[in-house]
Amino acid sequence: MELITRYTMASNHGQMEAALNYVHMMRIFRSAAIEAGDAIMAIYEADDFEVKTKSDASPVTEADEAADALISARLRAAFPDLPLVTEEQAESHGQAVDSFLIVDPLDGTKEFIQRRGDFTVNIAWVENGVPVRGVVYAPAKGRLFYTDGDGHSVEEAGPFDADKAGAVQPIRVGTPDNAALNVVASKSHRDAATDAYIGKYAVEDMKSAGSSLKFCLVATGEADLYPRLGRTMEWDTAAGDAVLRGAGGHVIAFEDHGQFTYGKPGFANGFFIAHAPGVDLKPA
Repeated sequence: MELITRYTMASNHGQMEAALNYVHMMRIFRSAAIEAGDAIMAIYEADDFEVKTKSDASPVTEADEAADALISARLRAAFPDLPLVTEEQAESHGQAVDSFLIVDPLDGTKEFIQRRGDFTVNIAWVENGVPVRGVVYAPAKGRLFYTDGDGHSVEEAGPFDADKAGAVQPIRVGTPDNAALNVVASKSHRDAATDAYIGKYAVEDMKSAGSSLKFCLVATGEADLYPRLGRTMEWDTAAGDAVLRGAGGHVIAFEDHGQFTYGKPGFANGFFIAHAPGVDLKPA
């Protein structure tokens, strides 16, 4: 059954109401992510590629730009009335919206540059401040996660065809053992504060991963806890957050364990904790 929801959002032209078909939305998200992944991998596997520095001193490659152009074109064609926020288009960052499409065409650019494989394509739909649908594709890892039309999360088995979905397996968070937790943390942005917080838990296994894959490892039960005490933007987290929520997990604010919402000014995140239910969360 194709799910249709109605939403109302403010625009410069007053109130605009439209019907959203989530099944159709996820077909577009999945297809665009795979096509972007193909473009990224063509550059990744080349002998060399250009790396530039953005105004915030972060790196950007021709792969980021190619993937962004492809995904943006697909989303604007399919959903011309929906606001679009994307990392690589600074003019999109000044919008004041709480329901919007949000894209990080290549999350984990540092992993990409170092050819470590832990990079992802991320596309999400945020509705009233909550990421309710999303896709995370790790083309070098051969892993594809997304929410289905009902909002439940699945992992698709490769090889991946942009025009035809393969076999999917529902994913679900694990049941954590608070005496032996599995924790995942950033590969490129690990710091002493993060280590100190993780040290409050009884940890059996500690994984390091790049990009939004960390959310997906919690979503599949491969990890129980992912704390992030560092700067992120909403496009870094929205798709992975949607996948985790669709698998029964939670993302909460680090400081007070309150609601973690989207559509904040400049789309900048505070610190957060992603976790499976049942983790005995420690105070900040």
